[in-house]
Order: sequence, then structure tokens, then C-alpha cells
Amino acid sequence: MLTLVAAICGVVLLAAVAFRRNRDRKELRQHSITPDDLHALMASEGDVALFDVRLPLDLLGHSVLIPGAKRLSPEEVIANPSLIPREQDSVVYCTCPSDATSRAVLHRALNMGFRRVRFLKGGLEGWKARGFPVEPYDKPFHLSSGRNIAAVEQ
Repeated sequence: MLTLVAAICGVVLLAAVAFRRNRDRKELRQHSITPDDLHALMASEGDVALFDVRLPLDLLGHSVLIPGAKRLSPEEVIANPSLIPREQDSVVYCTCPSDATSRAVLHRALNMGFRRVRFLKGGLEGWKARGFPVEPYDKPFHLSSGRNIAAVEQ
């Protein structure tokens, strides 16, 4: 009897994990944009708000932004998602492996009811790899460890 209960619990747990994975994949597909699609969107409409949400140490290594992007620290936007406009299409990007910081910001915004926000697949590196323009970033910023971001990602 105990073995049967354990087996049922195992099946339920596996089903829950599979359901969550499928939901996360669908959500990420729905709320992501490729560099090519973003470039086309910017060329056609130009009415998209871009936000560079890289960790400060990443910004030190690559002191450039996508033209028109506004720099926001990830901690700042996670603490206050209203920095991203609700009534305008918005795109966030970073340089993390698997777009971790952008996805953390995206999840926080989605949990707060924002629906017009997406993250740039491949981030700044994906944008630059396609040969799209960047501009220098020379404004001061504060260094931080990014610990708050790691807590949101989990």
C-alpha cells in the first residue's frame, strides 16, 4: 500500500513539473522577441520602449546600448515594475546566459499584471551578432552584486 501511495505521489509530482515546464515555455514564447523581429519592429513603428537591465558588472564589460534604450538597474525595475510603461510595447534585454536577468524582470512584470513586455532572445550579444547598431553608454551607474536578482529567479 505504501509503495502504491509513493508511486501515485511520484506520478503527480512529475505531471506537475511537466505542466509547469510547458506553461513556462509557452509564456516565454509569447513574451520574447528575436533580434530580427525587434529590429523590424523598431524600423516600422519605432513605438517600442527598450530597457537595458544588465547587471552593472556586465555593463562595465560592454559599455554600449541598443539605440533608444533606457538603462535601468535590474534591482530597480524588479522592485518597481512601474518603471516599464503598461500602455506601450516594451522590451528588456541583458547579456546573461539564457537571458536570466531579462527573464527575472519579465516574470516580475507579468506577475504585476503587465502584458505588453517582452525580453530580447539572446540579449545584447544576439543583437550585436546580427550586425544591428549599438551606441556608447557613458553615464555613471552604481555597482551591485545582483543578489536580489538571483532570489527572484528562483
